[in-house]
Amino acid sequence: MASGEGAGDPQAAAAGGEAAAEMETEEQEGPVLCLDLTSYQLHDLSEVEIPTTLEELDLTANRLATVDPRIGRLAGLRKLSFRQNLLDDAAVAPLSSWEAIAGLQELVLRDNKLTRIPDASIFKSLLVFDVSFNEISSLTGLSKVSSTLKELYVSKNEVAKMEEIEHFHALEILELGSNRLRVMENLGTLTNLQELWLGRNRIKTVNLCGLKLIKKISLQSNRLISMDGFQECIALEELYLSHNGIQKMEGLSTLQNLRVLDVSSNKLTAIENVETLTRLEDLWLNDNQIPSLDGIEIALAGSREKLTTIYLERNPCAKTSDYSSTLKKIFPNLEQIDSDIIA
Repeated sequence: MASGEGAGDPQAAAAGGEAAAEMETEEQEGPVLCLDLTSYQLHDLSEVEIPTTLEELDLTANRLATVDPRIGRLAGLRKLSFRQNLLDDAAVAPLSSWEAIAGLQELVLRDNKLTRIPDASIFKSLLVFDVSFNEISSLTGLSKVSSTLKELYVSKNEVAKMEEIEHFHALEILELGSNRLRVMENLGTLTNLQELWLGRNRIKTVNLCGLKLIKKISLQSNRLISMDGFQECIALEELYLSHNGIQKMEGLSTLQNLRVLDVSSNKLTAIENVETLTRLEDLWLNDNQIPSLDGIEIALAGSREKLTTIYLERNPCAKTSDYSSTLKKIFPNLEQIDSDIIA
């Protein structure tokens, strides 16, 4: 976004005028509930009519550096997105004092210029809170966010510690990928968590504190050397562990609901501990050190009929002339071997 262009930019004014015109047309047909101003390149909303009946306002991909005070008077507002703008901490501060919009359920401040968690304590019914792609260094402030929250996104920041999340008993999705986390902690009370995304951090050990409802976990591109720690996650359906330093497949036999397993780009030399898994559909083992296909039929006996996709490319075992034909014979329902779709 080119923030150096002036607020009097003729294209922005034209876009605002067009938006206002559209709103006038819609208003004749009934109350306007949703206003989408995505990619209008607006520097401000001075040329835009904002109906007081709005329930959803999407301002994604503009050049806003301030929050229009008229938004604070939208008593029915439930969803508000400022994704991909130029808002800093001071610019979003007024939100916390606007009582009229206290019923907000979804607040998106993704991809702005925030350096700390904004004060969202006024929103007692908040369900979705997204502050990803900012410059936030700490989760301090999350303790004030409502315990009603179901989805929390704080990826691509500079967070070093998992803290102030213990009260999110209703949380279903937690995204903290691409930060500076070294330890998995304070997850034990998130008993309804179903998705945990922690890729691209510095985590060395798995600690899921007995989360039994979780269905998706990503710990890609961390510093794991062991798979131990997933045994109690019996509802797990998708597990992503690529780009680590894992040397052995272990702790998987209890994961009877597992459908997708990605352990590519590790240091594995054998396929093991998955013979009892009967629902496995996708298995990614590429870029490891597996020497041959000997024993693979026994190793994957439980999912022989179910497996539809397998990646083993860039392993020594994938260099043999009968590599693909052998896999097709063993797994009758394969639809894809590496990047090759089976006709």
